[in-house]
Amino acid sequence: MKNRNTVAVLLAAYNGKAFIDEQLDSVLNQRGVYMHLFISVDLSTDGTYERCKTFEKEHENVTVLRYGERYGSAAKNFFRLIKDVDFSAYDYIAFADQDDIWLSDKLSHGIKQMKNNNVGAYSANVIAFWDEGREQLIDKSQPQRELDYLFEAAGPGCTYMFTNKMAHLIKGYLNQFSELDDFVLHDWLCYAILRHKKYSWFIDSVPKMRYRQHGTNQVGANASLKGKMHRMHYILSGETFDSVKLLIDVLDISSVDISSRKGLLKLAFKAKQLRRRRLDQVFAFIALLLYTIKGPDI
Repeated sequence: MKNRNTVAVLLAAYNGKAFIDEQLDSVLNQRGVYMHLFISVDLSTDGTYERCKTFEKEHENVTVLRYGERYGSAAKNFFRLIKDVDFSAYDYIAFADQDDIWLSDKLSHGIKQMKNNNVGAYSANVIAFWDEGREQLIDKSQPQRELDYLFEAAGPGCTYMFTNKMAHLIKGYLNQFSELDDFVLHDWLCYAILRHKKYSWFIDSVPKMRYRQHGTNQVGANASLKGKMHRMHYILSGETFDSVKLLIDVLDISSVDISSRKGLLKLAFKAKQLRRRRLDQVFAFIALLLYTIKGPDI
């Protein structure tokens, strides 16, 4: 253990018994690191908790958190993990979903990239796969933009890794601002906090995990044009746009104003800085123009 990097892996689960065995095996088979897996199971009906408790009994480096609450979303489940797990003794903290498959060097490769690029936070591309055998690279490694964290995450949260310092910074925000418990996406919030605080984040073009796609994915790959348009609508509408307002408030982003038509219009013309992909920049521009027309009371 002294010669290896230590990693606390935080896994959020909910009604995932159909796939969780394969994921737990791939996490526990990580090479080149000392890893401890912490699992939070949202109140489930399919035996997921019991299956995780079996793994806990079989492996000394697995801890299942107290069970019985209904969180209602992956984000709230991850926020629970970040706040409740004592990861102070670990060098790195990583997120995991319940239904993916990690390559055996996912963690060690990520740590190497973090060290080589001198960053405190890391995410990566993934290989999406479907039950019928189809696979597709999901590329999130486009150059980062000045304000991209206002409207998107750094890619799938299941690829995220942080140094201990960065993870504690995120924990501090969650403990200080209780309103963040209702933030729509945990991966988006983590990215926003660290990017706004000017910490470097590396998005790796090399995929080290298989990203399972199925009907119960909360967000999913959205690889098609229809999927991209749906996701853009999701990110820039309703409850999610309220999350943008919350980011601006909690992070005290004085350079951005979405409380007036003038502010929205000004932001629309910064669309190239709001998203990494060119097509998504166009979607952002159009969406913000529509919000400008409707007015700030969205």
